[in-house]
Amino acid sequence: MNDTTSFFGDLLGTIAERGRALLDLGRERRPAGAVRAASVVSLCEQLLSGRGEASGVALASEILIAYGALKSGERIAFFEALAGTFGPNAARLEKAVAAYAAKPSAATASELHQASEPRRQELIRRLNLAPGATARLVGMRADLLASLARRRDLAEVDRDFTHLFASWFNRGFLVLRRIDWSTPANVLEKIIRYEAVHEIRDWNDLRARVDSPDRRCYAFFHPTLVDEPLIFVEVALTKDIPAGIAPVLAEKRAHLDPAKASVAVFYSISNTQAGLGGVSFGNFLIKQVVEEISRELPNLKTFVTLSPVPTFRAWLEAERASPSSAVLTADDRAALAALDAPGLTEDEARLTALRPVLAALAAHYFLIVRSPKGRPLDPVARFHLGNGARLERINPFGDLSAKGIQQAAGLMVNYRYLTEDIEANHEAFFARGQIVASPAVRKSLRAETQQKALAVRETAS
Repeated sequence: MNDTTSFFGDLLGTIAERGRALLDLGRERRPAGAVRAASVVSLCEQLLSGRGEASGVALASEILIAYGALKSGERIAFFEALAGTFGPNAARLEKAVAAYAAKPSAATASELHQASEPRRQELIRRLNLAPGATARLVGMRADLLASLARRRDLAEVDRDFTHLFASWFNRGFLVLRRIDWSTPANVLEKIIRYEAVHEIRDWNDLRARVDSPDRRCYAFFHPTLVDEPLIFVEVALTKDIPAGIAPVLAEKRAHLDPAKASVAVFYSISNTQAGLGGVSFGNFLIKQVVEEISRELPNLKTFVTLSPVPTFRAWLEAERASPSSAVLTADDRAALAALDAPGLTEDEARLTALRPVLAALAAHYFLIVRSPKGRPLDPVARFHLGNGARLERINPFGDLSAKGIQQAAGLMVNYRYLTEDIEANHEAFFARGQIVASPAVRKSLRAETQQKALAVRETAS
């Protein structure tokens, strides 16, 4: 794949250089810092005007280089132009609407569909002709996403990026590769850099995660981003479902013979490209890794995660701050005060006293609490439950790291993937908003909230 990609990359580079000569762009390079959004927009109009292949590739390359030289405010001005200037062709759309209204047919419907497409979609497609363009466009969308929080008027531009990326990064184009110690160093370095759940401390830590006999790491790659993992998952092979992350990450631990393992634990899943946010392929990754690892090790019978709960502490603190909280009892408030005192992680007595309180509150958090859209508050829960997993077990103080305490009061959970139930669980979650959970998790609910859980299930169904 590398040789083929390199060949086409060199070919595109040659075409771009020849096109640059035709356009006389090579001799008129703009000095650094002199590029402005208006000039980039002007080049975009030229690109859409329909030049030849070579000059089109050259223009696309020139635009992406020019965009890269823009400052933050100028990039927002460029996105504003994409939103305001590169929408649908109004005259063509009006004509197509009238034609379809007068004579509905496959032909007029097709013209209406094409006329309604924003011009920026075709612009993005043409920009993707340039050498290395896909990576640059992913970076461009990352810039756009960073500005959306304060510029919601640019959301329509993001919808077009998302629409195109969903096709470009379709599962059919993705390649699953195992990451091990023989993987090129530049890719391994990115695994260290992109790990978002449990920091990889150094190269020795990385080697323990990818080269130990009872550890695996897999990543999805795209043909145009040869050395850029899009998403990767780290897997531990164990005898039992783990309740905490420390034994999984321990430097000095006894290695398990993979043939004696019965459980595959997905303990870290990291997306690497901010510009691909919202383009879902994590569900395909887990399912394909299950297939891959099952072929290698048919002795594996149980597939679970050991997952963080990154929004639990924020929810818990909001309830503690509310005098009218319907969730916390007076005893809860007294017990939870121990979270604020120093030395919690070294005080086993406090941890023991807090575990049942946190287990009950976590069960309420997962099974009762919903966002305004009727979904779980926790993004990791939405991901796994949406993929068809079930909430298997709640693990108070499964993560005693500073990050684990800060984000989740130490809470971790196991989601279990049962092959025969995945489709039914997925349907229950999306069609009825139902949280599929094990009996053990449901038993963690307090008696006074059992009826609330039942009501939620009845409403969803």
